Amino acid sequence: MNSILRSSIRFGLIPTVTKRFCSSTPAAVDKEQITKLVKNNKVVVFMKGVPEAPRCGFSNAVVQIMRMHGVTYDSHNVLDNEGIRQGIKDYTNWPTIPQIFINGEFVGGCDIMLQMHQNGELVEELAKVGIKSALVDESDDKKK
Repeated sequence: MNSILRSSIRFGLIPTVTKRFCSSTPAAVDKEQITKLVKNNKVVVFMKGVPEAPRCGFSNAVVQIMRMHGVTYDSHNVLDNEGIRQGIKDYTNWPTIPQIFINGEFVGGCDIMLQMHQNGELVEELAKVGIKSALVDESDDKKK
């Protein structure tokens, strides 16, 4: 089989693959640019994909948590920009995506969000920045 393949390549029957290198590497995103992104909204999510079409299970889980709470947030698709992808990891010193910020402060990733959602801390953190969770019952508000 290998001899047939080598002969075919030698006689031009199978086209050879040529690598093309693109000179436009993604621009690095500095700390100041990341700071602007995380402070642009009360809640900011750096994720793989977009909320309408997450490209990984962890990003999807965060989107579902945000939907359950009725949170409006900014999202940044790190798959579209390698500079942002690496920049946010450097900014937080956290190796994984998604990354969630509330009021400009890094909260954590999917595991932290899930834990906060399950134990009620997320409702409290959202309330601190003036966001009422859709999971809060009006009767709960009257008790306070």
